Amino acid sequence: MIVWLRIAYATVVVAAASMLLVPLQLLGLHFEWKLRRILPRLWHRAACHALGIRVKVHGKLEGRRPLMLCVNHASWMDIMVMSSVADVAFIAKIEVRDWPIFGLLARLQKSVFIVREEKRKTGNQASEIASRMADGEIIVLFPEGTTSDGNRLLEVKSSLFGAAAMAVPHSPNGSVFVQPVAIAYTKAHGVAMGRYHRPLAGWPGDVELVPHLIDVVKCAALDAEVSFGEAVEYRSDSNRKDVSATIARRIRTMLNSRLRGREIS
Repeated sequence: MIVWLRIAYATVVVAAASMLLVPLQLLGLHFEWKLRRILPRLWHRAACHALGIRVKVHGKLEGRRPLMLCVNHASWMDIMVMSSVADVAFIAKIEVRDWPIFGLLARLQKSVFIVREEKRKTGNQASEIASRMADGEIIVLFPEGTTSDGNRLLEVKSSLFGAAAMAVPHSPNGSVFVQPVAIAYTKAHGVAMGRYHRPLAGWPGDVELVPHLIDVVKCAALDAEVSFGEAVEYRSDSNRKDVSATIARRIRTMLNSRLRGREIS
């Protein structure tokens, strides 16, 4: 009975937020209002509340622009968590566009869908990302290129930083700021995650979306900690692999520290 009450409550909250905000977002997208960048944050805050995801922030969002956030990727929850703390747009693989629920949300948030196998299209998409960053939008990149189990950072693909390099010529100060961000799922019901709850933190590709979503709703009390690290200034003479390695090292340090319950020195 309690589980069904949780599901009903989450459904009502999300439905109410959607009925209020989605029509405004559609208008914002049609008329290119800057309001379209703000409304997704309000919706995702309501969704995190409905699902019982409690978000704690460490550090600060970089104030300089253009800005790209590089974030470790464990689950579909990462999108909700990041969107609840900052006005962002995402870089996503083309397959996400057709996913149930989250594909629609990604389109409403004006995500950039990339086709990695087609170099011609990748160049056009990178140009779009660069122009939007130059216009002040904060773009989120998941540099691992896939989801993990939430316990570690996978290999960071330096090729995905091409959009940051392309944005440099469009920047008024000749540089783009790349900020590492770590999302760590640390507690369930206020207690450090053990073996039973740990699978909720990650969403590997072989796990179906709906059952995982229902499991999160059943739990109704997950703690997500978002750590903002020191940004790297990406200039025309920057080495992409060096920037990638620095970002990966900082994400890994923050992630490991939060998972172990330690303060970052």
